[in-house]
This record gives sequence, C-alpha cells and structure tokens, in this order.
Amino acid sequence: RDFMCHLQVDLLDMHYQPDGSYKYIYHAHDHFSKFSWLSALSSKEAKEVADFLFELFTAFESLIILQTDNGKEFTAQIIRKLTKFWSTIWIINGHPRHPQSQGLIERANDILQQKLSK
Repeated sequence: RDFMCHLQVDLLDMHYQPDGSYKYIYHAHDHFSKFSWLSALSSKEAKEVADFLFELFTAFESLIILQTDNGKEFTAQIIRKLTKFWSTIWIINGHPRHPQSQGLIERANDILQQKLSK
C-alpha cells in the first residue's frame, strides 16, 4: 500500500503520569511508513477521539483503512457518523483480548511509554 492508506489507532492511558488535565495520548500509526501522530487528550470520550480523527481525515485524504482495538471510544456512534461522512474509509476492529491483532501499534506504544517514562 501507500503512505497514509492504513492507520492503526490506540489510546494510551497516562493516569499514572498526567500532564495537567491531559490523561490520555491518542496514537495513530501509519502501517506503511511507521510514522506516528500523537495527541494529548483530557478524556477518552468519543467526541475528543472523533476530533482528532477529523484532523487526520482532512489532512490525509488517502486514508482507506482505520484499524482499532474495539475500544468504546472507537466504536461509538459519533465515530460511525464521522466515517459515514468519509464513506471511503473502512474500519477494521481488532479481536477482543487479542493484542497481536494490533501488534504494530502495541510495539510502538511500548517504545513511546519507555521514552515518556525517562
């Protein structure tokens, strides 16, 4: 595939190391280039997640596949509405309790958390 055609997305819980009101990091990882986009979030409410997805969708119109881990913030109605607006995007949900289906972003999350803990 090409750059920004397949994104894996995840939320990192940073309650143990908050930065002011920000307790979560939204992580989007491009499958092709391995490039990551991060955004600090104060909650994991679907609206905040949708706002970040909206930024990605408008910045990179080539997105075809959005792969998530079945978290409520990704399966919420507002996310479904957002993807209806971009009808060319296909959402793939990982298998519950099977982190290997999200292996690429899980490895990137581990590296990110190691770097942030230093």
